Formats: sequence, structure tokens, C-alpha cells
Amino acid sequence: MEENLKRLNKFIGETGYCSRREADKLIEEGRVTINGAVPEMGTKVSPDDEVRIDGKLIVEKHEKMVYLAFNKPTGIECTTNLEVRNNIVDYINYPKRIFPIGRLDKASEGLIFMTNDGDIVNKILRARNNHEKEYTVTVNKPITERFIQRMGNGVPILDTVTRKCKVEQISKYTFKIILTQGLNRQIRRMSEYLGYEVTALKRIRIINISLDVPVGRYRDLTDAEIKELNQLIEPSSKTEEASLPKTEAPKRRTEFISKHDPRFKKRGDY
Repeated sequence: MEENLKRLNKFIGETGYCSRREADKLIEEGRVTINGAVPEMGTKVSPDDEVRIDGKLIVEKHEKMVYLAFNKPTGIECTTNLEVRNNIVDYINYPKRIFPIGRLDKASEGLIFMTNDGDIVNKILRARNNHEKEYTVTVNKPITERFIQRMGNGVPILDTVTRKCKVEQISKYTFKIILTQGLNRQIRRMSEYLGYEVTALKRIRIINISLDVPVGRYRDLTDAEIKELNQLIEPSSKTEEASLPKTEAPKRRTEFISKHDPRFKKRGDY
């Protein structure tokens, strides 16, 4: 019987209702019930249990998963909260319930995945997976060789030092950067630390998928792309423990940022 049990957040994610992270929030808020009772975090459910969200019965589905590559315009919020103006779900207006994998801040544009597959969301967002994300960035003044070197070697922001990354100048004011971590507004903060202001930011690749649709449009990922993507993320842990940051102490440089500093915020995308 134990083998038929699933963690509640995984069960909700697999129904396509929302991602596992969003399911955790719903559970914490007491909006989920199992057989009429409000469960604790980590509760497991069986196929015979009745799961409801806000009183609505949630049924495990076995339909084809949706995987979209969407070119998000600036001004669109990456949230499934339909009360938020210009939210990404209403903008796409897809016939099935889908949600974004990760985030792009409102002022940024470019590639973001949309899906109803809670499992792939969970794997891609894991903190230790080191999946590449590539961006083109335009700044407000001429780029120097020193700027490129310092961006690539790591910059002290948010009480840590960013990982070394690949940075390449492509024009007087524009550079390309490939990151494998997701600190809150990372590229903007890195540039700001070095005296530059980002005037335009576009994500052009996530792992093996490159941006190839016009702004505001989306396309289905091909079967070959989905197969390759799953192969690339397969080593990623699917356990809850994998989402925890490494316990080793972060490297530090001369800058000290207090937790009361407005730059000290939670993790996010760029």
C-alpha cells in the first residue's frame, strides 16, 4: 500500500493544477483538504483519498503534457495569480491550465517555459542542478574589458559572490552572459555593482532550448527537444532535500551587506 502513496504536493503537481512549489503554498495556507480535513506539510495521499483545493475536487489526470517555449514581452508578470494585472497566464490565454517554470522579471523579456508538468518544473528549479541560462544584456555606457572580466570572475551581491560565468562582449553596449545560478535580479545587481545600469535584458536560451519565436508568441517544444531536455535534467535529484542550498559557507569579499539592506532578498530569476 505504501508504494501507492504520493506526497500531497507531488499529487497536486501531477494533476496539472499548479507546480509543486505553488502546491506547497496552497497547503500552508490551509486551502487544501484530504477527505475533508486540512493536512500538514509532507502528508501523503492514496488513490482513494479525496483531495480538494478551495472546495474543488482535484482529480489525477493522465493527459498529454504541454511544453511551450514562450517569448515573454516586457511588462508581463510571471505569476499564475489571475488578480495580478498583465499576468502571464491571461496573456497567453492557453486552453489548458499551464504555469511558468521559473521567472523573468517584469522589465525583462525572452524565453520562459510554460507547462502543466509539475515534475519537470520541480527538477529544473532545483538549486543544485546548474542548468545553463543565456542572456543578452544592454547597458547604459560603453563596455570595457575590465567590466567583462569582473562579471565573469564573480561579483559580490546579496551577501555572497556570484559563480564564475561566461561573459562575451558583442557590441559597444551589449554583452552575452551564461549563468548557472538564479539570484534575485542577478544580472542587474552585478552590473549595478560595477557602475552600469541594465537598459534591456533578454533571455535567449534555457538548457538546450533557444529562443526562436517573435516577442509575445509561443510554440510547442518538439518531441526531440523534450527528449533531450529530459536527458539533460535526468541526473537532477527529485527529492525534497535537493532543493536545499549547499551547507558550505559562501565565499565573501570585502563588501558586507546587512540583512536589512534592501538588496538582501530571496532567490529568484533575473
